[in-house]
Amino acid sequence: MIEIGIHDLRFYISLTGESPPHRSPTLQPRIAAPHRSPTLQPRIATLSANMKKIVSPIRTIRLALPLIAMMLTFGHCVANETIRVLCYNIHYGQGTDGIYDVERLAKVINQSRPDFVALQEVDVGVKRSGRVHQARRLSELTGMAVRFGPTQHYEGGLFGNAVLTRHAILDVHIQPLPYTESTPERTTYPRGAIAVTVRTADNQSLRFISTHFQHNVAEDRVAEAKAINQLFAGEKDSMPTILAGDMNARPEAEPVKTLLAKWKCAIEDVPVATSPATDPRSRIDYIFYRKPDRFRLLSTKVIEESLASDHRPVFAELELLAPQQP
Repeated sequence: MIEIGIHDLRFYISLTGESPPHRSPTLQPRIAAPHRSPTLQPRIATLSANMKKIVSPIRTIRLALPLIAMMLTFGHCVANETIRVLCYNIHYGQGTDGIYDVERLAKVINQSRPDFVALQEVDVGVKRSGRVHQARRLSELTGMAVRFGPTQHYEGGLFGNAVLTRHAILDVHIQPLPYTESTPERTTYPRGAIAVTVRTADNQSLRFISTHFQHNVAEDRVAEAKAINQLFAGEKDSMPTILAGDMNARPEAEPVKTLLAKWKCAIEDVPVATSPATDPRSRIDYIFYRKPDRFRLLSTKVIEESLASDHRPVFAELELLAPQQP
């Protein structure tokens, strides 16, 4: 297993998701790792060069003014405000009918009127999905800010997780997670998480995370859950946080149990399956939250949508509570 999950790699992505990631010289790793994967460094080193092939500077300039205007409409979270959260594995834009349709996905998202959306399996400039910048396109279609967290190169583009939000974003953290490299006998994928921080009206911070755990290595999923806890749920970490993603694990499985040691789960009394979308048999998509004294769970449901993706989206309403006075 490649122990890259506890490196504090911070990248900043533009509103359009187009700017090449870079490491801020002022941000130092918070947690030391036993070793860095020898395969990680070339991927990071070539990330900027490959993204430049995707980017059109003219398009960036053309989008700048409307995007700046859209940013001005974003506000702060308010104490005792209801926060609407959606978690959606979008299957790189491909529906269960085999058609790639980002507009259809946007309609599903807009119907829930979410404040935050955690997306998994997002393509940016990938051949199979028509070279579409899916993160940016969903931002345009939903009117929300977007941040894209790539986890790997794929067919000339990038693949990974993303976050959409209606709130002004203060900070972005893209975090590789531990995973086992592919072999001729078994194909695996690099895993990661993207966390954005927004400001609340009472000058507090709120963090929102999108992640996707390994699909076919049980040990990886446990290691990824432990890394999430170590990175975002430490004893000294007091920031209210929402974690959403495709954990590729059922409610009774060890990765979910590991997360529940640090997080509350917005789930039905009898868990509803989310995958596969046409005939759901497994609950593998979740919304978690912490600290419990900063949130009140109002409602949660799995949305009955079987066409736009091979997963059904998960929705939750949470009330953001004012911090308790000492």
